[in-house]
Amino acid sequence: MKQVVLIFVKNAVKGKVKTRLAATLGNNVAFNVYLDLLKHTEKCTHLLNVKKIVYYSDFIESEDIWTEDVYEKQLQNGADLGERMQNAFEYAFANEHEHVAIIGSDCFEITPEIIEDAFKQLAYCDVVVGPALDGGYYLLALKTAHKALFQNIKWSTDQVLNQTLHLCHKMGLKTIELQTLSDIDNEHDLKRIGYRY
Repeated sequence: MKQVVLIFVKNAVKGKVKTRLAATLGNNVAFNVYLDLLKHTEKCTHLLNVKKIVYYSDFIESEDIWTEDVYEKQLQNGADLGERMQNAFEYAFANEHEHVAIIGSDCFEITPEIIEDAFKQLAYCDVVVGPALDGGYYLLALKTAHKALFQNIKWSTDQVLNQTLHLCHKMGLKTIELQTLSDIDNEHDLKRIGYRY
């Protein structure tokens, strides 16, 4: 079984990451939180026995925590988040991967076991979704690149999960939801998980 996890990250540029955090805690804290999130995501994926592709938002970085002996590196391509994710899934399936999962770099609660479980669940369903408390999702795993799941979604809103699940139901796709986790978007999210800054 050819499996791959796609990891969507923003380039770590102070003032351009975690802007909602920066609005209340300042750019320095927001930047450090994001660096910690990247480290956590790398740690969670490093030893997974699947192919791993990091997708950068703006430019591919050569000397960073994503070592090229472990991670393939690509650039996100598309007009909005949906199109960028769709293109990444299509690239993975075009390269003969059968199970494809995508995650971001916003969740301190994600674990290697959760990602592994998503791949296992694909044996029993068409779509695996990891719901986030903010109404989005921290993980999406597919066996086919269903374009409709990336179109007409109100990205970066609390409607993303519901709209995605509605589309899955409408398309007759069997869907399994993983445990709900907290993405880090604002100061309240940090306090909820007891993050010290």
